[in-house]
Amino acid sequence: MFFSGLPREVLRACLSGRFMVALSLPILEEYRRVGAEFLRVRSDSELDEILGQLVAIGLLVDPPCLPEPLCRDRDDDKFISCALAAEADAIVSGDKDLLAVSGQRGIPVVTPRQFLTLSWNLP
Repeated sequence: MFFSGLPREVLRACLSGRFMVALSLPILEEYRRVGAEFLRVRSDSELDEILGQLVAIGLLVDPPCLPEPLCRDRDDDKFISCALAAEADAIVSGDKDLLAVSGQRGIPVVTPRQFLTLSWNLP
């Protein structure tokens, strides 16, 4: 998630308006679920504030169903589907299953470090 380190820096870049965030209801549901798990071990989380900011600045899309699974973890396909619906230039993730399918359907998957280091040469 976005609580610290490089993911937090990616979030700041998006909140500054420099980059667009694409979201879907399945992605928001996953962020809430993972955030709730995180809250069990860290009570000072800003989860609601972060999700509220993402919803406020993000592009909410209705992602298409993919005809076949692309990721080893089928649950990660929601990120590719969202990126397709938003016509995104890239997916930023540290998830190994997503990184393994970088370039599928023409969408690169980059780590937060790559995104920030390269300042991502996006149009």
